[in-house]
Amino acid sequence: MTTAVTGGSGVVGSALIRQLVGSGIQPRAMSRSPESDLALTNMGAVPQRAAMLGDLDSFMAGVDTVFHVAGVNEMCAIDPGPMYRANIDGAVEVARAARAAGVRRLVLTSSAAAIGEARGEIGREDTVHCGTYLSHYERSKHLGELAVLDAVPDLDVVVVNPSSVQGPGRATGTGKLILDLVNGKLPFLVDTRISIVDITDCARGHVLAAEKGEAGRRYILNSFTIEMREAVAVLEGVLGRSLPVRYLPGWVAAGASAPVEWGARLVRRRPTVCREMVRTMRHGHSYDGSRAVRELGLDYTTAESLMTRLIGWFRQEGLVR
Repeated sequence: MTTAVTGGSGVVGSALIRQLVGSGIQPRAMSRSPESDLALTNMGAVPQRAAMLGDLDSFMAGVDTVFHVAGVNEMCAIDPGPMYRANIDGAVEVARAARAAGVRRLVLTSSAAAIGEARGEIGREDTVHCGTYLSHYERSKHLGELAVLDAVPDLDVVVVNPSSVQGPGRATGTGKLILDLVNGKLPFLVDTRISIVDITDCARGHVLAAEKGEAGRRYILNSFTIEMREAVAVLEGVLGRSLPVRYLPGWVAAGASAPVEWGARLVRRRPTVCREMVRTMRHGHSYDGSRAVRELGLDYTTAESLMTRLIGWFRQEGLVR
């Protein structure tokens, strides 16, 4: 059996490749540069030059299972166009190439954000999308998921919907928010509810979805849902010290974000905070990841275990002040 992975150089893709290699599978991994070739080789994958929105025939040739992990996850983008092209057009291109190559199964990495649950609801795989979007990222992932299923109805596709992926190896995106909090560079937070999937749980969930998932079915991957104040308390317990955090009402954060965003956009710079980011935080997210437990056999990591490993990695990398 031959397995191929797109996005293998990213946070989730790297964890997935290590999971596959650890189980005795040497995957073929899409690469676009010599640096990516080296990184993928060091992880135990076989790099192959290819690009989405291009010729994928040779990359898919002889492949049994494809994990399409590649995508763009951005907030406050100056131009969201590339994100839409990657998350929608790129996903459809990979799916069509997989069908043309006779691939047995495509595991599509979507996002729990694509669930689109109303505020205060628990998002589940069968939740009907509320019809409005908090961010360009949410919209691109929801439309990308629908576009793939519509474009290749005769292909065996299993969709995984990870919540916020955190763990060793991630210090960018939302991972940087945790790092800034630990280093005292994030003095204000919005009191909200967040859902997190441990990066190792996320990788295992992908592999189990390929092995046991039902075609056309979604699987939310969510290790735990936690209130922001409780998450900070867990971090403080792991660090052994208190964190200087104040909690802002959502309306105050929303009002403060607008001028920051407008000022940055006037000079064509990406703002550090923007309205879609605050909208997402105020909305909060609570996801039910139990289907993956029942149907795939996935075991989830606790918040304490995840934070302990993450802080340990931050320290190992010299990121904690």
